[in-house]
Amino acid sequence: MIITIQDVLLRFLTAMLIGIVVGSERERSHRPAGLRTHMLVALGACVIMITGEVMWHDYTALGGSPDPARLAAQVIPGVGFLGAGTILREGFSIKGLTTAASLWATACMGLCAGAGFYAVSLTCAVAVYVTLTIFELLQQRMLGAKGSVITVDLMCSSYDESIRAVQNLARQYDAAIEDIEFIQKDNQYRVTFKARFTGPHQRESRETFLYHLGPSTHAFRLDTMIEASK
Repeated sequence: MIITIQDVLLRFLTAMLIGIVVGSERERSHRPAGLRTHMLVALGACVIMITGEVMWHDYTALGGSPDPARLAAQVIPGVGFLGAGTILREGFSIKGLTTAASLWATACMGLCAGAGFYAVSLTCAVAVYVTLTIFELLQQRMLGAKGSVITVDLMCSSYDESIRAVQNLARQYDAAIEDIEFIQKDNQYRVTFKARFTGPHQRESRETFLYHLGPSTHAFRLDTMIEASK
């Protein structure tokens, strides 16, 4: 089949729509890769797929036997480098895995659009969007039902030692430390983190954890906010 300019434009528009659908959700979530990044990934994958088809048509006419999927096959592992750049480590927490996965999925959908499978690519884009939105709400409800969350803001002189002490203390009281952030000023560190408590005695564990937090970590607690209590 000869690819016409109308086919190319339709495939580009489909790829852009895929990037918009997935990227808009990541943009609202303030992730490293947002709307334009996902659109570019989808368009790049789309043009690679179209190029493979054009080369297959041209070289077949000359008597060759090229593989139209060879170029496209390099996109799937290649986009992993871009996805790896969105994965960040903050203390003991890892962020960006979902964004990396959405970039990889967008590249795959771009290849699908570039091959001319419009219904499949757009249906997959809707499925990815539902996964990123609806299932995120379900995940938050599931996590919220499992325990209470507090946000702690403290000052310390040694970041590494204090975080290790916080982790050790958290393990004693069935808590998980999440979303660690810190700001260094002179020789002091202002550390903010979330502690998620599970188990049958969450309130007691939370209060005991906060009571021992200062002496155990050699830190001064500035503020504590209870985000959810179940």
